[in-house]
Amino acid sequence: MSNNLTDGYLATPKESNGEKVLVLHAWWGLNQTIRTYCDKLAQEGFTVYAPDLYHGKLTEEIVTAEIYSNELSLDQARIDLEHAINLLDDHVPHSNEGISVIGFSLGAFLALDLSNNRPEKISKVVVYYGTGPDDYTHAKASYLGHFAEFDMFEPQANVDELETALKKSNRPYAFY
Repeated sequence: MSNNLTDGYLATPKESNGEKVLVLHAWWGLNQTIRTYCDKLAQEGFTVYAPDLYHGKLTEEIVTAEIYSNELSLDQARIDLEHAINLLDDHVPHSNEGISVIGFSLGAFLALDLSNNRPEKISKVVVYYGTGPDDYTHAKASYLGHFAEFDMFEPQANVDELETALKKSNRPYAFY
């Protein structure tokens, strides 16, 4: 079952309130690709929420996406993510599992940031073509990263820095 919410998209499984997953969109905004991704996760038994970090703005143009991502306030995004965590906790109140976070590009940075800021809540982080902070000493999550061989927006040096930071903080990770 899927719901359009003013500030995001909630997809719930038919059978139960499965493990909680937070999906963070790329710089395009909360588009149909992300909604479909959430629906597919819900079909597999997960309770999924994708907050709309742009509050209704969408684009398919790189220039506009860059503007939107540069305009995004990290403080406001953190507030939005706190609301997203609360929403998931309300939908699956009796789960002992932490929240898994999947982030795409811009969302990858925010997923990594969230694992540092809410270590008691975030148990797993999956990132697609995005990196983030350089200190994970407070994090408790395990990490899975997917990166392109060549990405002009996320250079290999950034991926190497993320790997170094996770190693230094003794966090389990795998990169592909």
